[in-house]
Amino acid sequence: MQSKTEATISTGLNRRQFLHRIGVSASTAALAAQGISQVFAASPSDYSDNNLQVTKDDLPTALLDEQFSAQTALAQTGCITPTIETRIFASSNVGGSGERNQLALDRLACAGFKIDNPLITNRQYLRFAGTDSQRASDLQNIATGAIAAPKVLLGVRGGYGAMRLLPMVDWPTLGRIMKERGTILAGFSDVTAIQCALLAKGDMSSLAAPMLYSEFGKIKPDQVTCQQFAEALSNPNLTINIQDASLTSPNLPNILSNTESKTLTGTIWGGNLSVVSALAGSEYLPRIDGGIVFLEDVGEQAYRIERMLYDLYLAGVFKGQQAIVFGALSGAGEDSYDKRYDVATVIRQLHELTGLPIYSGMRFGHIGEKHSFPLGATCQIRPNTSGGYQLAFTDYPTIKADAMHVEGLWQNL
Repeated sequence: MQSKTEATISTGLNRRQFLHRIGVSASTAALAAQGISQVFAASPSDYSDNNLQVTKDDLPTALLDEQFSAQTALAQTGCITPTIETRIFASSNVGGSGERNQLALDRLACAGFKIDNPLITNRQYLRFAGTDSQRASDLQNIATGAIAAPKVLLGVRGGYGAMRLLPMVDWPTLGRIMKERGTILAGFSDVTAIQCALLAKGDMSSLAAPMLYSEFGKIKPDQVTCQQFAEALSNPNLTINIQDASLTSPNLPNILSNTESKTLTGTIWGGNLSVVSALAGSEYLPRIDGGIVFLEDVGEQAYRIERMLYDLYLAGVFKGQQAIVFGALSGAGEDSYDKRYDVATVIRQLHELTGLPIYSGMRFGHIGEKHSFPLGATCQIRPNTSGGYQLAFTDYPTIKADAMHVEGLWQNL
């Protein structure tokens, strides 16, 4: 006769339910961290699902075999044992959906990321993912040594709130510890404030990349985005080829410069335009000699984009820079006074104003399909054979590719 658990699995228990049933959800990681024998030590009620009580006697015979390892159990779900030491940080908006957060946590665990602090996704204070002190502690506890530096620090989501934390973190110490550990801090949007402060005061790079809630919690995460995220995490010589600027900046050429054939090399920095412009004049905005500025934004009309660019220009931010690279400037809409005044017009004006070569079409920002890449790393820009350009990155931390099961990032768990 089938046990209750066997009957449940055979009648439609999906992979995500199975993960939870045997204790491999991202919130506990019990099976992966401790092995199947430790699961049996838990109370049977810990594994209840729709009033089904699972006991040791209920489990299939295979689960009782001492040779049945955590890896074998995970293999039944198409996942791997999570081994990449990971912590999440919630610096900005509260995550709006607990179910979406949990799905993202489960996918990351399936892909090999062992997340030590999943419960921070439950925090909320006003519109934020916890009080300022709580949110700052996600990073400051690493700087003080209260928490060991992980290999990956992944942002939960953007929105607003990261700027409030900047005076509360010891950035020089955090940067030093992260550099010693080879820690990769990943995020974008409002997390730009964290990335700029880390580079400006901690001399540490980060990764412009999708985040827990905003990408991995989607019903259907974008596979290209997930693959490029894994590539940027693991490839110490990442290259990105840009062929068509119209994908992210309609009516704008790939390169706006009188020196299209010139190869440039410098530190790439920046992020979300709204955040970068808000940091102008502060100690948290990097001052990079011979740098390459990267900028993206969403939902800002052309005149607002120009105003923020003028903020940076008047503050002297573009002085001493070699080039400006634009990612997606999505959702700008039409100007109500004159439809000819568009994003392309604004960027051409910026080129005339600064005299800097401007590169567009970089697939990153608030768009569905994007390429992750390091900020604060050495970047070389050179023309490619298709009339576009190539970005090549060096000098940033990575993880081992075989530690990841990339398909887990979009698994239907």
